[in-house]
Amino acid sequence: MLSFLAMIGFTTSGCGENPKFFAGGYAKGEEKGMFVYEMDKKNGSVRLLSQADAGPNPSYFCYSPENKLVYAANEVGMFLGQRGGGLTTLRYNDQDATLEKISEMVVPFGGPCYISMSPDRGYLFMANYGSGSVAVVRLNGEGIPETVTDTVRYMVERPARSNPHMVMSDPLGDHIFVTDLGQDRFVVYEFDAGTGRLILAEDGMVNVEKGSGPRHFAFSADASRMYLINELGSTMMTFKNDHKGNLSHMQTVSTRGFNSAEKNYPGDVHAGKNGEYIYGSNRGENSIVIYKVAGDGTLDLAGHTTCGGDWPRNFVIDPSGEFLLVGNQRSDNIAVFKINKRTGMPEGPVENVVMQAPACLKFF
Repeated sequence: MLSFLAMIGFTTSGCGENPKFFAGGYAKGEEKGMFVYEMDKKNGSVRLLSQADAGPNPSYFCYSPENKLVYAANEVGMFLGQRGGGLTTLRYNDQDATLEKISEMVVPFGGPCYISMSPDRGYLFMANYGSGSVAVVRLNGEGIPETVTDTVRYMVERPARSNPHMVMSDPLGDHIFVTDLGQDRFVVYEFDAGTGRLILAEDGMVNVEKGSGPRHFAFSADASRMYLINELGSTMMTFKNDHKGNLSHMQTVSTRGFNSAEKNYPGDVHAGKNGEYIYGSNRGENSIVIYKVAGDGTLDLAGHTTCGGDWPRNFVIDPSGEFLLVGNQRSDNIAVFKINKRTGMPEGPVENVVMQAPACLKFF
């Protein structure tokens, strides 16, 4: 019988040219907030290829390789002179590795902090932390954002205000999951690709321990396990996913242990390339926590390492699975680590890149 680890193995990328990645961050005024980099696949060194204006605070983005389009969520409350958040679209030119702004749109309510594509690649999902809402945006035949097809606004009154932090489908496209940091819960939806509307799943409100502050999550490749990092509780949770929209809590472990920092706010979570390790970032301790995935999908602490800077808001693992890159928001740098194949531990940093307030890194 196949082990759980065999089932969740991630696909491998072929050998070839050095991988490239986009990096977005917090930018104001005339500052350019979107960058294109290339990483040497042998030693992890990084060079800047280009930079572009992606509007104010393009703090999170997603990429459509089919249309070569970057969709950036502008984390603001006013955009183009209107109340709301922003959605800026840029076209990538692979001949000279440049980005060109081609579209801007106001998204209702404002404060977007996460954006992802629908399973059919025909829509964008946006989580609006600042306004307690999520939005769905339809794309036209060329992939350009066309119209908002749905908005859901949750509890907006303090002290019980909702703060959606992430919205994304599982890898199989069965359901759409929203983390609500303010309400300590998941909200689970089905998605109607015909109308572009979210439909609350049966038993679609999944509560987690009070005070946890659910932030980001990652799935195993077969979507049978979800790993949730909690910003306020400094914990990582493992859930079993039955593919029917039901999440069953299996385990809660601490993300802490690197040092005795008084305050800590975990930021991001990702699975290693072959599914053997789960990684999380700690803002405060300024560390990366590493867990070994057991046969049943639960986690055993493997260790901690430095994040190579201050306030690791986001990180990414390169397509080969050999390097881990950390975006350190407050120290204005991207730190590159080599992953030890035997232990799964990031070692280094082997490279340091100066960038203002990096908040989102993605290879493409």
